[in-house]
Amino acid sequence: MAMTRTPFIAVLLTLPMWAQDPLSLKDAVHLALKQNKSIQASGAASKAAESRMTGARSGSLPKINYSESWTRSDNPVFVFSSLLTQRQFGEQNFQINALNRPGFLNNFQSQLTVDQSLFDAGATKHAIRSAELAADISSEEVRRTQMEMIAGTIRAYYDALLAKEQIVATNQAQRSSEADLVRAQNVRSAGMSTDVDVLSIRVQLSAIREQEIRRNADLDIARATLNDVLGLPLDTPHTLTTSLAPLTLPGEALAQYEASALTERPESRQAKLATSLAETQVALAHGSLLPQVGARAVFEADRQRFYAQGGADWLVSIGLRWNLFNGFSDKAHVEETKFALQRSRAEQDRAGSTIRLQVRRMYADLQAAQQRIEVTNASVNEAEESLRITQNRYEAGFGNVTDLLRTETAVLEARTRHLAAIHDQRVAAAMLEFAAGTLTADSEVLNEGTR
Repeated sequence: MAMTRTPFIAVLLTLPMWAQDPLSLKDAVHLALKQNKSIQASGAASKAAESRMTGARSGSLPKINYSESWTRSDNPVFVFSSLLTQRQFGEQNFQINALNRPGFLNNFQSQLTVDQSLFDAGATKHAIRSAELAADISSEEVRRTQMEMIAGTIRAYYDALLAKEQIVATNQAQRSSEADLVRAQNVRSAGMSTDVDVLSIRVQLSAIREQEIRRNADLDIARATLNDVLGLPLDTPHTLTTSLAPLTLPGEALAQYEASALTERPESRQAKLATSLAETQVALAHGSLLPQVGARAVFEADRQRFYAQGGADWLVSIGLRWNLFNGFSDKAHVEETKFALQRSRAEQDRAGSTIRLQVRRMYADLQAAQQRIEVTNASVNEAEESLRITQNRYEAGFGNVTDLLRTETAVLEARTRHLAAIHDQRVAAAMLEFAAGTLTADSEVLNEGTR
């Protein structure tokens, strides 16, 4: 009984190794956004920017510090002043010898200080604004990383699908050539041809099998690339469920995509935010030339022993600091921020032109891919019909093997071009949304097949 159950148990244990989880394009995108380390890194950078914003806001809050120190000396000035602050000064301390040659004295000092800025010429306000702008730039960088991850996942997914479908097309060509081989052998048996036809078809079969080997290798690399994008082990098996079918998209005009890109594209928003940040830095540099006012409160306890023989006092002060001359460094800093602002504005204009150019390139790629789908689809139908007629003519003895081989090759090439056109259309549709700044995990380009 054990002999019969052991193989069955072994089969059950190996089933998980054979199983392949179904993976749609949308599932792949959501998995990449969750698993990929680049997304995690950009998220951490965004959190750091938020922390810097919290730190900038603390500039308007009071600064509280506590310090503890111990000093021992026989310096006359130190002894005299310490006895006063300790509330331990007596008549005997007025004696000349006691003043000139006092004994060693301990002073344990506890001090609590509170500093509050009353007016800093807008330094805190501008620092908060700069931190907020930097956080917004970081958030746009996160969104850009997510969009790049989505686009990369779409490309990798369709690369794997294309490699898979090309193998299917190659297998179809192989089966058709094998049928041609049977026809050639029958025709030769009927005395209507020689061994040349049979040998020629066998040579073509070898070429198709060689192509199949290359396609399988391409599929292995494409699947590994997809797993790398998804943040999974490279050998993770998947069953890709989204079909490689043309996607019907609404016919939006190029101007709409360009307008969307200028407002929604992360790079465009970052350029605008960078200009605002440069303007804030200019204001901050000018503020350093204005006076600053601050208040300070101090509570101090001085003791001869850590826990006794001492006194306490407090102090409150308001001070003004005005930078009247700093060796022209402040003026140079102001000029530097002005030039940085000019640069940011120029880069913003340049970014707008670059983004519009990218939209036009992706739009042209999509239009070309859609037209190629129509052309190659007709080419596939014509090539298949031509092959059918050629096979019938050859079998009837009216055709030659050269025509048969040529039409077989034409069918395989037409199918391959058609698959490549669909692949390019799906990828171009995603890249156009990426260029327009609207690519998300719920975009229409992730839909299954034709709609």
